[in-house]
Amino acid sequence: MDFDEIRQILDLMQDHGLAEFELEREDLHLRLRKAEAPGTPPSFAPEVGRPVSLPPQPSTGGTVPSDVTIVEAPILGTFFRASAPDAPPFVAVGDVVKPGDVLCIIEAMKLMNDIKSEFAGEVVDILVENGQPVQYGERLFAIRRT
Repeated sequence: MDFDEIRQILDLMQDHGLAEFELEREDLHLRLRKAEAPGTPPSFAPEVGRPVSLPPQPSTGGTVPSDVTIVEAPILGTFFRASAPDAPPFVAVGDVVKPGDVLCIIEAMKLMNDIKSEFAGEVVDILVENGQPVQYGERLFAIRRT
């Protein structure tokens, strides 16, 4: 990939109001993310290279056992444990989930997005408080796979 192709992607991101773009091809991993500082116009900061896998760390700061997986926020928004304020939470610590079970909702731009489990397991920790804003990649749940 050359600089002109990256510039075209940046132009498309600007035209469509995208804050983040990620592309993976063979030995290329490209992530472009809009970086905004208070009082300055938006800019784009490209990151090019191979993705790095770091072992997940729970909120307690300890190491994560190999059978525990951290579920991260796939989008930016507001985290909700239930479908309504008076409804029971989708999951609680100790609950067993299977693929497709709703774990939570993340509200983004007035759209409610169901965040579903991708695997079977037991919820061992909920790392976010109800109603809290979350960022892309923020840790939401720790689930022990079964």
